[in-house]
Amino acid sequence: MSDYKEKNSASSAKSRFRKKQNEDHQRAKHWAREWLDAFIFAAIAAIILRMFFFGAYRIPTPSMEQTLLTGDFLLVSKMAYGARTPMTVSIPFTDVYVPGMDLPWTRLPGFMDVERNDIIVFNYPIDTGPVSAKTNYIKRAVGMPGDELEIRDKRVHVNGQVEDGFETLMQHYRVVSRERIRLSPSKVRDAGARIVQSGGNNNYIINMTEETARQMEGWNEVDSVEPFVLPEDYKQFERRNFNFSRGFSNHDNIPAFRVPYKGKEVELSSDNWHLYQDIVERYERNSVQKDGDEFIINGEVTNQYVVQMDYYFTMGDNRDDSEDSRYWGFVPENHLIGKASIIYFSWDGERWMPRFRRMLNMIHD
Repeated sequence: MSDYKEKNSASSAKSRFRKKQNEDHQRAKHWAREWLDAFIFAAIAAIILRMFFFGAYRIPTPSMEQTLLTGDFLLVSKMAYGARTPMTVSIPFTDVYVPGMDLPWTRLPGFMDVERNDIIVFNYPIDTGPVSAKTNYIKRAVGMPGDELEIRDKRVHVNGQVEDGFETLMQHYRVVSRERIRLSPSKVRDAGARIVQSGGNNNYIINMTEETARQMEGWNEVDSVEPFVLPEDYKQFERRNFNFSRGFSNHDNIPAFRVPYKGKEVELSSDNWHLYQDIVERYERNSVQKDGDEFIINGEVTNQYVVQMDYYFTMGDNRDDSEDSRYWGFVPENHLIGKASIIYFSWDGERWMPRFRRMLNMIHD
């Protein structure tokens, strides 16, 4: 009898052990499924937020100083102008996409239009590849569709009026120090300026804001401060064929032109093809053959072309250290990503520490 009881007790213990094992296994499976579900939900939510609501971007260059500094991390509102639906088949959170698989896309309704002087993020127009896979750029929208722009001695004229200045706008100034007195680089740096070039005869080229230039005029060691402007006959080296006129000289002096807009009818000629070639061929994807002043567009002989999109003219706030629309032309509407809204973090690479005063600052146009 005792042997039977012992065997029964052992069998019962094994049964309880197996039951406990099964319960532990089920709890583990349930726990793993909950975490997997949470991870999938979080990933989907992050993809949706990044695709349709906000994007995070880092400022890698000084082209927008002093408004935005190298090392600033931004949140960009894609909702402002309307988010784009996916344009390519790609791996989320990466720049990897499937070549040749462009998707039909649309821009969702936004709650505002681009306004003059908005700080916008867009895809670099002259990059190759699908629009959404191009490099991200950030600049100020200086010219709206239909605006007439002209740059004279560095001053931007919009529809006949000199543009409103910005406290943070920077450019090169020629500074002459008093005879046999040299400027202190550390004093210039502490004033928020940077010596770009130091020449003979006490001449300096210094990059700074207008306010800093006025302050520098009062320094005892300074004789004069004036904007450094390239002469109109100075021929600036061009890295590509784009320019704003056949008689183009340099980016401090650009003759009047009108920013293209949707519905604008253009009569193409050899005299203006340099201005419209990228628009007709690259951005609006037409096949063009040109023989002198004769154009064959998509197989049809015609000199008339109707622009299909709105375009924008952009510039960096660090005017003499910014590669922008002065160099490569207009930003097509379908390249717009969003509006810069907030600096959520900032890292000073020279001092190797965060810029705490810039964190969570709203970006004002």
